[in-house]
Amino acid sequence: MKNIYKIGIGAAALTLIAGGNAMAGKGQWVMKGQAPKDTVKVAKDTVANVPESAVVDEVIWVVGDEPILKSDVETMRLQGQMEGMQWKGDPDCAIPEQMAVQKLFLHQAEIDSIEVSESEVTTSIDQQINYWISMAGSKEKLEEYRNQTVAQMRQQMRDEFKNQQRIEKMRKELVKDVATTPSEVRKYFDKLPVDSLPFVPVEVEVQIITRQPKATREEINKVKEELRNFTDRVTRGETSFATLARLYSEDPKSARSGGELDYVGRGMLDPAFANVAFNLTDPKKISKIVESEFGFHIIQLIDKRGDRIKVRHILRIPKVDHEVVEKTRLRLDSIADEIREGKYSFEEAASYISDDKDTRNNNGLMATSQTEEGRTSRFQMKALPTEVAQQVENMQVGDVSKAFEMINAKGQKVCAVIKLKSRIPGHRATLAEDYQLLKNIVLNKMREEKLHNWVVDKIKHTYVWMADRYKNCDFEYQGWVK
Repeated sequence: MKNIYKIGIGAAALTLIAGGNAMAGKGQWVMKGQAPKDTVKVAKDTVANVPESAVVDEVIWVVGDEPILKSDVETMRLQGQMEGMQWKGDPDCAIPEQMAVQKLFLHQAEIDSIEVSESEVTTSIDQQINYWISMAGSKEKLEEYRNQTVAQMRQQMRDEFKNQQRIEKMRKELVKDVATTPSEVRKYFDKLPVDSLPFVPVEVEVQIITRQPKATREEINKVKEELRNFTDRVTRGETSFATLARLYSEDPKSARSGGELDYVGRGMLDPAFANVAFNLTDPKKISKIVESEFGFHIIQLIDKRGDRIKVRHILRIPKVDHEVVEKTRLRLDSIADEIREGKYSFEEAASYISDDKDTRNNNGLMATSQTEEGRTSRFQMKALPTEVAQQVENMQVGDVSKAFEMINAKGQKVCAVIKLKSRIPGHRATLAEDYQLLKNIVLNKMREEKLHNWVVDKIKHTYVWMADRYKNCDFEYQGWVK
């Protein structure tokens, strides 16, 4: 987002930019002690002879062969203010240092060939724009505030967001081998006073039974006819598959990128979808209609690489009549009554009645996969699906809820009843009850330390120049001032 707030670039800035870019060819970094002396002299002389107030834009730092512009810093400052961001220390020092650190990680990502997919970038941009829209109040207000259309924002953000994701992957790569032992975790927390231990909010374990209302045969036939029509339109050359996916697909994540799914293995796809997708051989042809657990699809091949495939698809989900939903809800209410009467247990009902295959074989117990803590059946209230959390709020352990409607993880409307299996009150973390949480705290500290040391070492071997006014800053990392 470099150019949002720029008015223009004066002669001094142009001289500095030319000097900064002359330090090395594209993709090369000048190591400490190897910077061309005449280039540095041009930069220093220019800054010395031009008062700061007279410069519309200027290079204030150079890291390797990458310049950091004054306008870049101002853009980040204004963006941070809009989002309520807090900086460590003086923003005038913290912001350019943070930008310089990002350039170190990005350079290493280029060396290690760390890449991200277009779908990952698109998803990230969509999330950011949706957040901005929620902050501004509407799409129109956001466009007015930024004096740009949403399409222009997307285009402008693409390279920045791609770099951000490459940096994040690089950081993860650098710490992937960091590990700790139970004795190290115990030793770390034995030294902490009780009031310094993290507070664990209320956690609950919830069992669930779901039933999915079924669409009528007429509605299913209507959806299939729509998909046949899409196939005919593409085959006749009236429009493209990607255009129809953007307009009509009910998979919101892929629809934004023309229905495209990035390279994926068979095991990551619905079995019925995978069987058809992996048998496609001609990118010009469209698959037959496929029914998956999500709905009905047509698929177009983009590319195959070994055991991975890249396709685009259009998903259509048959609508379910309100009467069918109500009938399903009443049936579940009757089942909940029979559980309360002791005719059978919740666990038995979940195993034999529930449509949710993820919980059915585990007595209905809900679980979540979290990157840091692994798979767990304990949920903080904020991590539960909204409709489930609303029910749990007023339940006692052992209670079985009335039937209610909710949207499941596949975006489908289902009817559900739940049982509150346990409620763990908020408490100070203990090794016995919260080992995984405490282990992750230690791991994160070790990762932060490794990344900090990596940055300090990288600075030692990287050419860095900064304007004199930054040399007295209290930086987080040592070694910037050469």
